[in-house]
Amino acid sequence: MPPSAPLPFGPNPAPALRDPAWLSRVFWALGGLVLLWPALVLTEFKPWLLLDPESLRPTLRFVSDFFPPKLNPDFLSMVARETWRTVAIATAGLTLAMVLAVPLTLLSVRALSVSALSGRMALLPTVVRQIVRWVLIVLRSVPELIWALVFVRVVGLGPTSGVLAIGLTYGGMLGKVYAEILDSGDTHATTSLLRNGSGRVQAFFYALLPQNAGELTSYTVYRWECAIRSSAVLGFVGAGGLGQQMDASMKMFNGSEVATMLLVFMALVWLADRISAWLRKGLA
Repeated sequence: MPPSAPLPFGPNPAPALRDPAWLSRVFWALGGLVLLWPALVLTEFKPWLLLDPESLRPTLRFVSDFFPPKLNPDFLSMVARETWRTVAIATAGLTLAMVLAVPLTLLSVRALSVSALSGRMALLPTVVRQIVRWVLIVLRSVPELIWALVFVRVVGLGPTSGVLAIGLTYGGMLGKVYAEILDSGDTHATTSLLRNGSGRVQAFFYALLPQNAGELTSYTVYRWECAIRSSAVLGFVGAGGLGQQMDASMKMFNGSEVATMLLVFMALVWLADRISAWLRKGLA
């Protein structure tokens, strides 16, 4: 039997025992730490203070009061009422945000510009688009907490200030992200409709929106979840809802009441996540 022919390739080389890019990884990691150190110094970040006996004793005492959570029927009834108010503030605020965001989005999306079909957008649409983008920047650059402090002084304490604060800030956020989603998607069908004489609104509803409905819905529900958390934070400045009750319980160092309300917040976030998954599945 003739000897077997030599293999056309040599034996497989032994695998490298060391990451060939380890030196660059270590360099950039150390560079990041060097850049981060001044920020830690500037913010006086001292986590070891949490282990100081003077801080640790009241913290452990407060946390120990979390168990068991307060389940008194009268208290649970109040929590249910304020939870519904919190969800109402978030929903009304997000609705107001969408009322602001949708028309601003239609004005700022390049894919719906008729003048851009020839290549370069005309001067007037360019100026309008830039002004709309500046408006969105102004709306989202002011945190909802600042808007709430302003509106509390204008309309007084209560949910109205929270709704207006969420509506303005989230209007800027939704408008920016909506525009980016619509511009980054496939615009072939939209362009075809516009070239054949369709209006911008028709092109939006029949081409651009169906192609991006899933992503737009997912982001909107995510913002609704964020609005629920924001409405809780706004309660600390007098905007009503569950956050205002939590502020009162924390000031009284009543850990069992705080624990119950934190569990409710977790349930609300879980519910928002389930709704988002259900809507995405329905639009798939």
